[in-house]
Amino acid sequence: MAATTHTVTNQAPPLAGYDVYATDPALVEGVARHLEPEPLAEAEAELGALGRAAGSSQVQEWAAQANENPPRLRSHDRYGHRIDEVEFHPAWHRLLGKAVAAGLTDAWGRPGGHVRRTAGFYVWSQAEAGTGCPVSMTHAAVPALRTDPELAAAWEPLLTSHLYERELRPAALKAGVLFGMGMTEKQGGSDVRANTTQARPLDAAGEYLLTGHKWFCSAPMSDGFLVLAQAPEGLSCFLVPRVLPDGTRNAFAIQRLKEKLGNRSNASAEVEFDGTWARRVGEEGRGVRTIIGMVSATRLDCVTGAAAVMRQALTQAVHHTAYRSAFGGKLIDKPLMRNVLADLAVESEAALTLALRLAAAYDADTEAERAFLRLAVPVAKFWVTKRCTPVVAEALECLGGNGYVEESGLPRLLRESPLNSIWEGAGNVQALDVLRALQREPMALNAFLREVGLARGADHRLDAAVKGMLTELADLEGIEARARRLAERMALVLQGSLLVRFAPPEVADVFCASRLGGDWGSSFGTLPPTLDLGALVERARLTAGAE
Repeated sequence: MAATTHTVTNQAPPLAGYDVYATDPALVEGVARHLEPEPLAEAEAELGALGRAAGSSQVQEWAAQANENPPRLRSHDRYGHRIDEVEFHPAWHRLLGKAVAAGLTDAWGRPGGHVRRTAGFYVWSQAEAGTGCPVSMTHAAVPALRTDPELAAAWEPLLTSHLYERELRPAALKAGVLFGMGMTEKQGGSDVRANTTQARPLDAAGEYLLTGHKWFCSAPMSDGFLVLAQAPEGLSCFLVPRVLPDGTRNAFAIQRLKEKLGNRSNASAEVEFDGTWARRVGEEGRGVRTIIGMVSATRLDCVTGAAAVMRQALTQAVHHTAYRSAFGGKLIDKPLMRNVLADLAVESEAALTLALRLAAAYDADTEAERAFLRLAVPVAKFWVTKRCTPVVAEALECLGGNGYVEESGLPRLLRESPLNSIWEGAGNVQALDVLRALQREPMALNAFLREVGLARGADHRLDAAVKGMLTELADLEGIEARARRLAERMALVLQGSLLVRFAPPEVADVFCASRLGGDWGSSFGTLPPTLDLGALVERARLTAGAE
């Protein structure tokens, strides 16, 4: 007898078997905007393959498996020997292997490398964000190591390799390696100058033994780590290999893995150094300056990762509402739902457009672009990562009770959403870094204003917002208490400038009216209904492959 009461109707089909890259107009247009024809052709082929993989049911299954089976610490082997290894589900290794093979650790040495990599990182993070941490730090270690040509020559080809080898053995015997990072300690957190880990020099030049702890060590299964420790001349940067050249394990005791809100497929650990061999990177006492290039690159990945989580949440919301009927029609066609989706869509596109512009600045690598990045990176990191959680929460609500169920994938996105705002310095750290750049590096503000000024006269609301920002910048009294306010204004002005210049007119119009012109409420779905909201929803609908 048929179970007629269990006939499934009015449910969206699974969102699988789509190309995450090709169905994202803002991404396709952005990549084409920033790349020359020859690298563009290569990038489109690479990103298409990665996009089809990211949207496949197979990769979606791997992502679910990696999160349902988080990493486990094996401190000892069966005989009692200390091994300090982290075990991952096979799905994790498949996801990470795909990321490395796609060149997501390889940006510094190929034309348009940062735009190509940022686009790929954005695509792959929509499949599973947990692999982003080791991929990001491996990529970002390159500028720090380049302060020492000998170290760079030995390690950079391995860091930028497209081959993933999971086994721990001497780096010289591997075709590719991963890097992690250990900066923060229990007593200091973001205040790394309060670190107490000690570095004792050995007789050999540049060699030290470390003693101390790290409260957060990201990707502890990696082959090497950049860490900060106190040397005789002050806080310095060091390379800590996991396995020494003779094949013995370096002293690297993993005390425990963190139980985190989200990002559960990835491992974060507390580690102890006790006579741990290390090689100094850069000058003694200049550790922060040495590692700052790594921090800046990973902050861009925070922006990109947050944009990716927003895009995937939007994609799920558009897909669901395109199929779900209620109150006599498709949800996507209802005026109020269309307002919500358009609001989410413009937030998502603004985040992506800014991330790609930052990546293009890395590729240009001119003095002016470096000055622009010095200010634009912390501005973007502050604002875009903070927009992620409310966007995901609103997208989840578009699915109603279905979105609150774990199988929908939205709860995993919601748990992931605060991470990029916390990682590499939370909101206050970024806002204060904006102030430091303004106070110490006048060229940074000049470069930022030149960028914003490229849209001068194109939209009166943007022009007014720029004027308000300049007024804010001219008033230095009590500036620290207003640092967040200033960072937010700068981010919105920068996003507005980019969208006015590069996005379709209806996207820029909605952004300027709401984010800059003040015609917006305190929640998503409060856009002025006189704007062309349907065009934004249709643009996002193509993204979702829901037509």
